[in-house]
Amino acid sequence: MSILTKPTNLRELRESGWVSKSVKQEVRDNFVRFLAQGEELFPGIVGYDDTVIPEINLALLAGHDLLFLGEKGQGKSRLMRQIARFLDEEIPYIDDSSFPVHEDPYNPITTAAKRMVEAHAPEDVPIAWWHRDHRYAERLAPGTKFADIIGEIDPSKLAAGTSMSAEDALHFGLIPRMHRGIFAMNEIPELDELVQVGLFNILEERDVQIRGYPITFDIDVMILFSANPSTYNRSGKVIPQLKDRIGSIIHTHYPRQRALGIEIMEQEAGIDLGGEYPVVVPYFMREIIEQISVSARKSKYVDQASGVSARFSIANYRTMVASARHRAIRLGEKPAVPRISDLGHLASSSLGKLELDMMGSHQMSEKQVLDSIVAHAIKTVFEEYVDKHGLEEIGKLFGRGIKIEVGDMLPSEVYVDRLRRVPPAWEKALEVNASGSAAMRASSVEFILAGLYATDRLSRSEHHGRITYEFPQ
Repeated sequence: MSILTKPTNLRELRESGWVSKSVKQEVRDNFVRFLAQGEELFPGIVGYDDTVIPEINLALLAGHDLLFLGEKGQGKSRLMRQIARFLDEEIPYIDDSSFPVHEDPYNPITTAAKRMVEAHAPEDVPIAWWHRDHRYAERLAPGTKFADIIGEIDPSKLAAGTSMSAEDALHFGLIPRMHRGIFAMNEIPELDELVQVGLFNILEERDVQIRGYPITFDIDVMILFSANPSTYNRSGKVIPQLKDRIGSIIHTHYPRQRALGIEIMEQEAGIDLGGEYPVVVPYFMREIIEQISVSARKSKYVDQASGVSARFSIANYRTMVASARHRAIRLGEKPAVPRISDLGHLASSSLGKLELDMMGSHQMSEKQVLDSIVAHAIKTVFEEYVDKHGLEEIGKLFGRGIKIEVGDMLPSEVYVDRLRRVPPAWEKALEVNASGSAAMRASSVEFILAGLYATDRLSRSEHHGRITYEFPQ
């Protein structure tokens, strides 16, 4: 139906052939159309094609309310928001600002709307259109009150003589106002038990009970939830009756392969690597940034029940690129190439994103835990390169007894003067050959040095922001 021919009153709407549907039927029909036409169902979602997305597909076809269960930074909120794309682009509603909800012209739920339709000729019932962008609402559970999402008795209505048991006395909360839309509640275990009871009534009876007064509406809303497994499965955090009425539980997870994590990291970071001071990021540096998150998710020092968000990688990647670009601007180097020494600034983007395991950390500070995780990540990636490209020539590169100083503000030419080449076997692996730039070579050299230190093949000392690597005599 084109914008120019959209009905503006109830008579025109009936003549247009528009059919009223429930929210879940509307979502199901559009989802089936997307699926049949081979369209991308969840744009920008990476790594879930064979795990999470098939389960969502079945839940939508089944007409269920959904719970997304997973640790932080696994795309739960993004998936919930994307379900709104299966709504119709626009739906009609009775155009009267006094109505608390977007009334279905064929099936109004409030007494005032029903009376209006009954008392007026169809051509006198005005119709407006509600876009799908406005039919999705989301709320974070902590601090949410009953009145916020269910409703409350309006004192001004009582003062005017309206009975407390009448729907006219009700001030609608967010969920009733999303009648004919989608409502999402993040972190449901943190929701007050009284509010959970209100949600139970909506899921079970699709009505509202306020202060013991049942206000019966045929509320049509699709409800989505998210939660962390450690709190959702804890006894007493979510009332059993509410759990029992959630149709499908969708289990999310972190990327199963590091390459997928890198793809997500680069996609979500959204950094323009071009411009006046372009940045070229060696693949091994991307691998290290993502491996830091992978290592943190396995670290005994980190509270694994809390998880390590994908935002951890994204923030660290941005910091690393920013450090390289800062150096390039200060020293006039082009292109900027991130180095291991740039990782020294990750504390600014990492601290606060790791929750320590107080039993496992043994009173280690967050900075000490981060340093340990970064070292483990460097070692992991370095050993993979060694396995592929050999270590024999690396020792010959530096010679015995030599001291090499590195730092995030050290010009790349300093590295070139000291070390004219990297082992031929590593040319392709470290992307040095493809670039041929001093900055890329400097980054490669720092990676080799840090890897040799991480594997206990040389010693390291730090002084005033400069790191000195030394091979034993």
